Amino acid sequence: MDADNKSYDDINVTPMVDLYLVLLLIFIIMTTAGVQGVKVNLPRGGPASSKPIEGPKMQAITVNNEGKVFLNTLPVTLDELSSKLEALKSSTPEFPVVIRGDSASQYQGIMDVLNVVGRLGLTQIGLATQAKK
Repeated sequence: MDADNKSYDDINVTPMVDLYLVLLLIFIIMTTAGVQGVKVNLPRGGPASSKPIEGPKMQAITVNNEGKVFLNTLPVTLDELSSKLEALKSSTPEFPVVIRGDSASQYQGIMDVLNVVGRLGLTQIGLATQAKK
């Protein structure tokens, strides 16, 4: 009979901790899903002739419609791009590079990026396009 009249002084925080962990997990997933790079309108290409380039060391170089160059999501000049890729090459000799150019961008901007990548001797190069409808 004494057990029924016992007062509860403690608050059970286990459900609250579970809720916080679920909210933290949702926040982490949504934050990382939102970071995909610089938005560009890719040109249309033919059917895929090779497998997609993927990997943990893959570098994305983007040329937007204003001609600005981005390495992953960071804006860089061509000299900075060259030095950063050279530093990456010294630590990892072979890594894939994907070049993304806006369909309205000047062709010269993409050629400048290809010249930088070619000068460094990188051989795993891909050009990103949209699939044809």
